[in-house]
Amino acid sequence: MYYFGYGSNMLLSRLRRRVPSAEPAMNAKLPEHTLRFHKRSRDGSGKCNIVSAPSETVHGVVFEVSPADLDALDEAEQQGRRYRRQSVTVQGTTEAVEAFAYVADPFYVDDALHPYEWYHALVLAGARQHGLPDSHIAAIKAVSTIPDPSRERRRSHRILLEEAGYPLSKSQLDA
Repeated sequence: MYYFGYGSNMLLSRLRRRVPSAEPAMNAKLPEHTLRFHKRSRDGSGKCNIVSAPSETVHGVVFEVSPADLDALDEAEQQGRRYRRQSVTVQGTTEAVEAFAYVADPFYVDDALHPYEWYHALVLAGARQHGLPDSHIAAIKAVSTIPDPSRERRRSHRILLEEAGYPLSKSQLDA
């Protein structure tokens, strides 16, 4: 099965914690969509979402995942509660492929939200890891962030980023 990751799941080590079978298949883009950090998470911060938008493009990564891991990924993404799995046609470098992506339930969309710094760093790390276009990385970098009030969540995500080779300074996550 092909899964189009466009948010924090682009970082392979994060995705493999959820879906051990995940293998990057190709970088891809989803035309006529834009990336937003406006899906309300259980922790109150903004998480990534894709939204229809003429003349815009979302870059991401297509991963091959085992059907046996789909339930675990659905649970991690809160399929049926905060996100819904949706079929998308993405354009790879040589071909278009059918994949699924998670799209926020409209009830959980709030344009006033901002991502926590660690979540934003995961998205950036995944985009860099897969060599997504500089313009896409710059657009992600431009998103405003907020500090996470949970010291433990900040610490655990800082460790994940360090293990993946994308260290963040202690001051960036403990501000």
